[in-house]
Amino acid sequence: MSDSQRVPTAIGLLAALLSVIVWAPAWSFFALIQVFIAIALWEFYNLARRRRLRPQRLVGLATAGLIGASFICPQISLALALFLGFLACDISCVISFNTVEKLAVFPSAVSLTLFGAVYVALPMNFLYWIRIENGREGILFLLVVIFMGDTGAFLIGKRFGRHPMTPIASPHKTWEGAAAGLAAALAGALAARALFFPSVGIAAAAACGVLVHAAAQISDPFESLFKRAVGVKDSSNLLPGHGGFLDRMDSYLLAAPFFYYFVRLFWK
Repeated sequence: MSDSQRVPTAIGLLAALLSVIVWAPAWSFFALIQVFIAIALWEFYNLARRRRLRPQRLVGLATAGLIGASFICPQISLALALFLGFLACDISCVISFNTVEKLAVFPSAVSLTLFGAVYVALPMNFLYWIRIENGREGILFLLVVIFMGDTGAFLIGKRFGRHPMTPIASPHKTWEGAAAGLAAALAGALAARALFFPSVGIAAAAACGVLVHAAAQISDPFESLFKRAVGVKDSSNLLPGHGGFLDRMDSYLLAAPFFYYFVRLFWK
């Protein structure tokens, strides 16, 4: 990935995202999350189809939409959203898997359809709850921690990394880079606390930064395993120099819910 592609894409994405976070109403932020989820989920299903599996993509997208609705509409519980997704998947599969040849991939198709929707949609919608309960500052705090941690891990890992951390999932990630990422995330958390949450204790903000980025470091190679399983480097090429939307969102799939619950439990 060359800087000539990577940097302009990053600047454009960051500018668009910050514009929505800072100036747009909460419902616009929710809508943007749903767009990102839909694109990332489509990429996830396309990875599966590279192995000639048959996830029910439209059913998965509908289930992801229902999961999103459960975060914004009190009348739709998460349990109802999941049940309706299961029901739609059952109906779709009974209709679609109508030959002996297709039966060979039936179990994996059902699993991938439902898992993909939950894997992408459930954690990403916690960003909306963070926005509602902690304001724009909560989202900005999380972004600073992830950005600082990722930057520290990349710069130090590239220069001084010697010991691979997850050689199968992410061959270029090292323990040296991971340690630097945690240190940079800690610095980012303390800076973000001073800017956005000065009333929060220093120890709580510091612990939040380190633990949230640790969750992100687990989430990243987990997503990479899906790509390695089908023999590709990126989930798509929609973002020049950065791969796909799923590649850009992977850190938040564990970090966002972790941050949400950490704040609820420990920020007093």
